[in-house]
Amino acid sequence: MTRALIVIDVQESFRARPQWKTISDPDVARKAERLVQAARRAGDLVVWVLHCEPGTGGVFDPALGHVRLMEELRPLDTDPLIRKTSHNAFTSTNLQQTLTRHGVGDVTVCGIRTEQCVETTARVASDLGYGVTFVVDATATNPIAHPDAPDDQSIDVLLSDPRTLSAEEVIRRTAYVLAGRFATITTVAEVEAALPDTATGS
Repeated sequence: MTRALIVIDVQESFRARPQWKTISDPDVARKAERLVQAARRAGDLVVWVLHCEPGTGGVFDPALGHVRLMEELRPLDTDPLIRKTSHNAFTSTNLQQTLTRHGVGDVTVCGIRTEQCVETTARVASDLGYGVTFVVDATATNPIAHPDAPDDQSIDVLLSDPRTLSAEEVIRRTAYVLAGRFATITTVAEVEAALPDTATGS
């Protein structure tokens, strides 16, 4: 086994936030599940990552019950499930040891949010020597407020502020800065077409 799919933070915590109404792709979990099924057909490792902020009382606090995979996803009991407290999936976890144990040299990443935990994981993975594939249309994010905007502004104000960086622009910029430096940028359909099907031998 030389490849692994890492599904990052596709968890109910995000749906519990008011900002979910601004998410770039509400269907991101189903796209991630398509990647999971393609990885399984190819005999690749599937690793699930959940973000946790214990003791904070927010949606990422495990005590509130939102830190769980979105219902569209179909994990197996044998899949590694990793809980992180850092933006990238390596620093606060045993992810690298898990990948090493399974002989993984190449990783495919997807999840929430595009420019935050998914991009940061891709960068760290690249620095650690992994070949990285970033499935851009199986990631999702939210608009980003201008640095001078108040933290407590409403979603309506966020969306009407001309200084707000749209989710689409965030995703585009992420693809630009990763491509050719840290990762190969691809799509769900391209991954499905490229991965072999070990069950049929094709």
